[in-house]
Formats: sequence, C-alpha cells, structure tokens
Amino acid sequence: MSEQRLLLVDGMAILFRAYFATSFGGSIRRTSTGVPVNAVHGFVRYFMDAIHTFNPTHVVCCWDMGSTTFRTEQYDGYKSNRPAAPEDLIPQFDLVKDVVASFNVPNIGIAGYEADDCIGTLAAALKDQAHIFVVTGDHDMLQLVDDRVSVAIMKKGIGNYMVYTPVSLMEERQLTPIQIIDIKGLMGDTSDNYPGVKGIGEKTAHKLIQEHGSIEGLLANLESVSKTIRAKIEADLDMLHLSRDLATIQLNAPVACELLECLWNMDTETVVRKFDELEFGSLIKLLGQPIIVK
Repeated sequence: MSEQRLLLVDGMAILFRAYFATSFGGSIRRTSTGVPVNAVHGFVRYFMDAIHTFNPTHVVCCWDMGSTTFRTEQYDGYKSNRPAAPEDLIPQFDLVKDVVASFNVPNIGIAGYEADDCIGTLAAALKDQAHIFVVTGDHDMLQLVDDRVSVAIMKKGIGNYMVYTPVSLMEERQLTPIQIIDIKGLMGDTSDNYPGVKGIGEKTAHKLIQEHGSIEGLLANLESVSKTIRAKIEADLDMLHLSRDLATIQLNAPVACELLECLWNMDTETVVRKFDELEFGSLIKLLGQPIIVK
C-alpha cells in the first residue's frame, strides 16, 4: 500500500482569501434567493485545487471558533486590531462547513483555540501514520515543518504553492522550524498585534537568532551584542517571552481525529446535490472522478 497522505486545510485562511479575492470589484456572488456565496464558491475552487495538487488519501478541515482564545486571555491586545468580518461573509461561515461536510470531510475546531493549534495537534498526533500536508496562507505554520510535515503556503492565484520542508526552509530563510517562533518573539507580529521587543525588526531578529541559535542562546550572551540592542531586549524581557508564547502553536489542543475518520472518500452525488442547492453548477466539472484509495 502506498504511503498515506493527510491534507490539513486551514479553512478560515482559505475562506477569507476567497472572499477578498472575489469581493474587491464590489459585486458579491449570491444565490437566486439572495444568499451571499462568493467566499464558499472560491473556497471550493481552492479546496479542489489542493486535492488535485497533493492527491491526499485523507483530509481534515480546521477552523477558528470565535475570537476569544487562550491567547486573548494571555494578552488583551492579541488580534484586537482585526476589523470585524464583512457582513456578507458572516452567513458563509456555517455554509462553508456544510459544503466541507458534503465532501465527507471532518470539520474540526474548538472554542478557546485557533485553527493553527488544531492543525499542529493533529499533525503531531498523526504524522507517524501519514505524511502531512498543511495548506494555509499563514507563515506562522512554518514552525510545524519537519520530515513528516510539509507546509504549503498559498501564493497569489489558485494553484500556486510554496511547499516547505526542513531543507527548503533552511535554503530560503536559513532557519530551522523552531527558530521561526524565536524570531516572532523578538520582532512581534503586526497582523496578530503583539509587539515583541520594541525597536527590533525582522532583519535584526533574523540576524540575532542566526548568530545565537535561539532566544536562550541570545539571553546567555547578551554582553556580546551591541549596547543599543542589549538595552532594548533588557527593557522588554517580559514582552519577549510573552510574544514567543503567543507565537507558539499548541500541539496538545483538546482535539482528535483517527485516520479512519478522515479518509478522502467523496460521494459525488452528495456533493453535486449541495452544489445544486448553492447554484454552483460551474464547479461540478472540478469534481472529476473521486480518488479511489487502493
């Protein structure tokens, strides 16, 4: 039997991408009864492209479940800069999960944790049984890369991915997966709204971690860095540690899925019925023939 391949889909990242890729012109795709479906329609196109690209034997879709998580409890400002979801997108949150379920794919998410944590937890639990492919637009996920976990970052357009392995991550960024977290601890993350060390940007963070290996290595050798940088780090030590915590994807979130439960086993008729309901006739051709797992 050929190797099992589990595709872990970052649902919300793809849904938001699909929404903004199709709404910028101002016209939102709707069903004849007026239900907005542009994001779900785009999601299906990205989703089916990932299926055809990575040819998985198993598939799971992970979701954020609301904005309150253990990270917002740790730090009030976490993601507080994010605007509210567009009104036309809100009804599509449940709709997209119905579509995923029609593919016979489990939807996994749990209040208090982000989709990243669900993906990290499932990857850690199942990588001994299958090679994992994570499809996302989120570079934070690069910390999950290892010999059994490849992270496919979606690029502009459909069908463009940069697939990271430990080798390609080292070639492109001269970093190990774990060092991704330390760099975030130093530089913070403007999109997630935590500051890191004030005055240290990506270039300096990268250089410090390359020279010292880790935040621990850096703190043990503070006397060897310039006075200015040393002063910045010493002034913001607590925020450095907190930022690194916030950047760390949890690998023990309370979610689980057996490999048997997520076998890619699409029933075309069920999917076509769902597509008919949403007036997605043009997408039926994407289904092709279901992949038969030998």
